[in-house]
Amino acid sequence: MSRIPLLPDRERPLVFAHRGCSSLAPENTMAAFKKAKEVGAPGIELDTHCCATGELVVAHDDTFKRTAPGDAHGGGKELEALSLAEIRSIDVGSFFDPRFGGERPPLLEEALEEFCPALYIDIELKSRKTRGDPLPGLAAEKLKRLGDRVAGAVTVSSFNPFCIRAFKERCAELGLRIPTAAIWCDDPEVPWILRRGAGCFLGRADYAKPDNRQVNRFSSFRWAHVEGRSPVPWTIDDPALAERMLRLGCAGVITNRPQDILPLIRAQGAAFRGGAS
Repeated sequence: MSRIPLLPDRERPLVFAHRGCSSLAPENTMAAFKKAKEVGAPGIELDTHCCATGELVVAHDDTFKRTAPGDAHGGGKELEALSLAEIRSIDVGSFFDPRFGGERPPLLEEALEEFCPALYIDIELKSRKTRGDPLPGLAAEKLKRLGDRVAGAVTVSSFNPFCIRAFKERCAELGLRIPTAAIWCDDPEVPWILRRGAGCFLGRADYAKPDNRQVNRFSSFRWAHVEGRSPVPWTIDDPALAERMLRLGCAGVITNRPQDILPLIRAQGAAFRGGAS
């Protein structure tokens, strides 16, 4: 099965600001995405869930308990059980700094319309279901409706290979070619069978998003040159670690601190242009 190329028209190495520039603004908010653009990040990574009323909401956790600790919904009600109206009432900025009070969870569509195609965006689908989840189909349909705005500017990833596979199947029906990635790490919350990258095969993923601790000379060569899947590791905030990942042939990095990683990349210039594509 041929791989869909990973953002082939974008300059290497790829740099995704993790949940936006989440070191300088509250994660997964328009403020964080604007800050990423402000510091010069060429791409952002964000997370999306499907809420109870069917909209695709940008947020990482299953609840808002961490990012809205003082809110009634922040007490633990599942995001997927909340309506959009309820979600729009939640302040997800004050937990980071009072200056960001009033930041609300954005819709996926709002982020894509605001920042694509100027920035490229990695959309992580947050799903725990093996079948019957509306999220992958809704995401594919949303990207189809946005058309040229997102063409060549988005990727889709997930820890859940069944979600990735369902997304790819819906994309094929819609005539879309969107690169997809399996994400993994060696963590008890991840099913043991997926902790070494098996999701790439189960989900038929086009590229790889491993925890940076699983990247070495052998693994990066295998993913890129044997399997044909460009590695884009996460989450890398130390410039020295970023340099090591890129010299191992990674196509890019995901970072909370693009303001620290970008100067390294600019300084090295052509030395990093040969990452796997």
